[in-house]
Amino acid sequence: MGLKIAVIAGGAFEAERSLAAANDVMAALKEAEHEPELFQADGSLIDDLLRARPDAAISCLRGGDGESGDIQDALSAIGLPCVGSSAAVCRLAYDKAALAEALQAYHNLTEDVVTATVPQTLTFSRRAFELWGMEAMLSQVESRFSDSFPLCVKPASGSSAHGVSRVEDAEQLAEALREALKICERALVQPWVDGVQLCVPVIGTGWNAFALPPVEIVTKEGWYDAAARQASDAVELHVPVRNASLSPSEADAQAIRAEIERAVLETYRALGMRDCGCIDLIWDGAQAIILEAVANPCFSAEAPFAQAAKAAGLTLPNLLNELVESALDA
Repeated sequence: MGLKIAVIAGGAFEAERSLAAANDVMAALKEAEHEPELFQADGSLIDDLLRARPDAAISCLRGGDGESGDIQDALSAIGLPCVGSSAAVCRLAYDKAALAEALQAYHNLTEDVVTATVPQTLTFSRRAFELWGMEAMLSQVESRFSDSFPLCVKPASGSSAHGVSRVEDAEQLAEALREALKICERALVQPWVDGVQLCVPVIGTGWNAFALPPVEIVTKEGWYDAAARQASDAVELHVPVRNASLSPSEADAQAIRAEIERAVLETYRALGMRDCGCIDLIWDGAQAIILEAVANPCFSAEAPFAQAAKAAGLTLPNLLNELVESALDA
């Protein structure tokens, strides 16, 4: 007999996409002979869960609703096992500014040479702008990155590239920072990185975790911004990444892919992620530059996670069944 599984969707961020993913998850769970039930992430969510008493939960919430650790905290408080990482790990992964420190701590712990790289970053808080003004902040950026345009400005915590800007010159910088700080309390400024855009899903925990085939993301126009992520016809996914995108030599391409997967697993372990997740990065021709980690991936059938699983010969029903079992054993 299957388990009663709460599938949580809706929320304040990309609710329609969340519900679409939930429908795919429910269909897969039914195929795996479980009993899924959809729960809306509204003011009655906890009361509804307490009444229904499911065995486990899967969150299909998007953005901060699903990635910031808040829903994981709430489910933990009522003793409901949830697929994925703990609330503390979700909060850490959601903070893009924490990546460098987490990787350094991982290096110090393991004494391994770390393959993963993060962009050089300046972090500015909303409070700093209020205290010292925009001009003082801009002068720091111009001093650090004087010859580095274009730049990337983004919220320290955010999803789906909302609030992310490509800044071509100093004149665009102030407005980009204001936009990023509308999303959260801190903004990051980094050199813009060009290269092969990749999303690499990971399954498992600790040293038993393994990377699924890297998903190459190719935009039909421009860069992989918020608009491109919203439009289903704006990007092409290649699963796995095409060898020719990495190197003209097939042998070199395979070696590069192995290096990418190593960098992904380093990041996943450094953050303490468990069960499943996705690491977004760019291969710039020389190294894997980590952009962000998503501890609560989208399980939609069209999303990179399910596509990579399919390429690896894993069906979504079997995969979700294993993830639920792992959550129950945590």
